[in-house]
Amino acid sequence: MPGKPKPKPASKVPSLLGPAVTTPLGRCGWANGDLNAAYHDTEWGVPVHDDRLLFEFLILEGAQAGLSWITILKKRDNYRQAFDNFHPDKVARYDSQRIKKLMVNPGIVRNRLKIESAVRNARAFLAVQKEFGSFDAYIWSFVNGHPIRNQRKRLQDIPARTELSDAISRDLSKRGFKFVGSTICYAFMQAIGIVNDHTVGCFLYGKDLGLPASGARSSRRRFRD
Repeated sequence: MPGKPKPKPASKVPSLLGPAVTTPLGRCGWANGDLNAAYHDTEWGVPVHDDRLLFEFLILEGAQAGLSWITILKKRDNYRQAFDNFHPDKVARYDSQRIKKLMVNPGIVRNRLKIESAVRNARAFLAVQKEFGSFDAYIWSFVNGHPIRNQRKRLQDIPARTELSDAISRDLSKRGFKFVGSTICYAFMQAIGIVNDHTVGCFLYGKDLGLPASGARSSRRRFRD
């Protein structure tokens, strides 16, 4: 007869909310492997209000289309180097020669449509900043500045898209953004903390991962999943 199972060991997990803390190894089902686990523990679902980082996630989620997120995570540092650390004002000035250079960069996904869309999206991003004061104010206005905290019991309960992601996708498309389909937008919403989809068995479930946006306009319809 086998003995009692040993309890799961605790691990030191770095947190965006403060110094490293000791936590049980209970994570969302997709967070397997060191790279995924680190991203899950320190970034996924944490509200983002920095425009540079918002632009980074927007481009990386578009680059992920048809691929796995771990593929993009492995190339993230390469992307930062190739795209001037995702400063939209710099990316917006890329010309055909710069695009050709990116097309032969083995450290990123060498898909012409995705690379060209990054430049186009940078220009659209700047236009949104001009209209709203910041992209942060624009994107968080869809939820009146307050994250949606869901209660997903299983990974299978997390949808690929929602009414809100449909609305954001439509609005971004009207503004000239590319690679912003509803599924990509929902992943973007999860990445920047507009949606908190940590499952109930995850050690981050129910925790306040960040403050709501202070500058988001409240003129838009408020959505909930």
